[in-house]
Amino acid sequence: MATETKLHPRNQHKDGYDFVRLVAQLPELEAFTTRNPAGRTTINFQDDKAVRTLNRALLKTYYGIDYWDIPDNYLCPPIPGRADYVHYLADLLASSNNQEIPRGRDIKALDIGTGANLVYPLIGQSEYGWHFTGVDIDPVAIKSARHICESNKLKITLRQQKIPKNIFKGVIEPGDAFHVTLCNPPFHSSIEQARKGTERKWRNLGKEDTSKLNFGGQNAELWCPGGEIKFIASMIEQSVAFADQCLWFSSLVSKKDNLQTLYRILGKAKVKEYKVVEMAQGQKTSRFIAWTFIKESQRSIYVNRINR
Repeated sequence: MATETKLHPRNQHKDGYDFVRLVAQLPELEAFTTRNPAGRTTINFQDDKAVRTLNRALLKTYYGIDYWDIPDNYLCPPIPGRADYVHYLADLLASSNNQEIPRGRDIKALDIGTGANLVYPLIGQSEYGWHFTGVDIDPVAIKSARHICESNKLKITLRQQKIPKNIFKGVIEPGDAFHVTLCNPPFHSSIEQARKGTERKWRNLGKEDTSKLNFGGQNAELWCPGGEIKFIASMIEQSVAFADQCLWFSSLVSKKDNLQTLYRILGKAKVKEYKVVEMAQGQKTSRFIAWTFIKESQRSIYVNRINR
């Protein structure tokens, strides 16, 4: 018996993929559909074109995105999991706003490593009307993200990080104030580790080995020296310099074993509070860690101030 997903209650994908509706919105998806052993409609998730077409259908059907595409070999992320992160961030902001989710363009979100796919801003602006700033070190990714924005007439700010070792410096400007940052960090410490992780995942799913990385991805999207723990540690350390320019900093954490180390680093950074939010997605559990330097008594004021 298949394990049911436990996506966020507001996640539009919590009941699985409605292929009838998706094909009606994007007929070209039908060519990629097949039946699983249980007789349910699905696609081959090892087929890059199938996954890309599914994402195109999901973004069109649920988020009003008429055009979406990415360059070959760039990360093609699973939409339901990305949406979960956005919804739980909305809950996080609500916890600082008398349990009311703040909506509209006055709410500013900073997406670190937005990628060529721009998925977090696309979901967040559709679901909550937030204004997003997407940042990436890769000029090709920024070009792709800008094309998606222009094709859909979206007002999303894009900034290229010119110095890879910097995460916030150079992209958070003196007059900026963000309510939340989000990040899907590079998980692996090398391309070989990334490849082995993908092969292990497919074996666990009972699929044949594949030399292709799951859902594609460029080097900067999948790995960096020191891997996930090093990247998030640097993010925490660098966030101190921007403590009063963001209410909640956050990042996904794929490896639960990394949390204890991150707690110690957060303690050294003297944050006012940190939280770990678990997100159950199908047969796996994901999570993000969030931290703030803003006193609890000041958070509601921060949420409701209008950035000009």
